[in-house]
Formats: sequence, C-alpha cells, structure tokens
Amino acid sequence: MCSRVLFISGRPSDARLLSRMLRQLPLAIDHVSTLQIARTKLNQQEYDVVLTEAALPDGKWLDVLHLVRECPQEPEVIVTDPVADAQFWAEALNLGAYDLLAQPFYEPEVRRILSNACSRSIRQPRSMTAV
Repeated sequence: MCSRVLFISGRPSDARLLSRMLRQLPLAIDHVSTLQIARTKLNQQEYDVVLTEAALPDGKWLDVLHLVRECPQEPEVIVTDPVADAQFWAEALNLGAYDLLAQPFYEPEVRRILSNACSRSIRQPRSMTAV
C-alpha cells in the first residue's frame, strides 16, 4: 500500500535529496515550502506522515503539530533539524512528534523511520492528544 508523505521544507534541495533516497519505497511525497501551503495541502489531501523542518519560513515544528491535530486522520509528524540532540529529541517526542531526524540525512535512518511511521499510521488511527 502506498503511503502519502508531506514534506515541509524551505529548501528545495532537501526535497530532491529526500525523493532520491525514498524512490524505491511505495511512497507518494509532496513537497511544500511553507506552513501556510502545508495547511492548504492538509485540507485537500489525507497524509500518513508529515515530515517537517524544525524551523520553517513562516513557523516552526510546533505549529505543524497543532495543524495536524485538526486533520480527521491525524498523520504522524517527523521533525528534521541539524541540531538533533537528545534534548530536542525528548522534547519532540514528549510533545507528540513520532521521531526526530538529524540533518544532513542518513539514508538508512530516513528509510527506516519513514517506513515505520507509515506502517504505524496505516495500522492504527492516532488518538487525539493535547499539547
């Protein structure tokens, strides 16, 4: 089964790199550059996973968490950041993110985390939690 992934990143080069890394997985990846465009896409299409940079041109990863909680089928959220240390990882998970990916991307880790998040999203609907 093909999973839909929304990648929110202000850097088109990251979107191209991610697409190359994941081309052999059964994923449909949409890339948007801002939180505002992501809001529109999430209103038009259901996604299994949202992969977002921690810092966006018009917001941050916490805004994405709030945004996906408005979706009928809440997608898993994976945050990417160059400073993916243990403290940030713990904060992201405690606030509801599925996982944290370090940048630059390491292909085996990206594939594993996205595959697991897609499998989880397809198997079970997420419960609504408050931030």
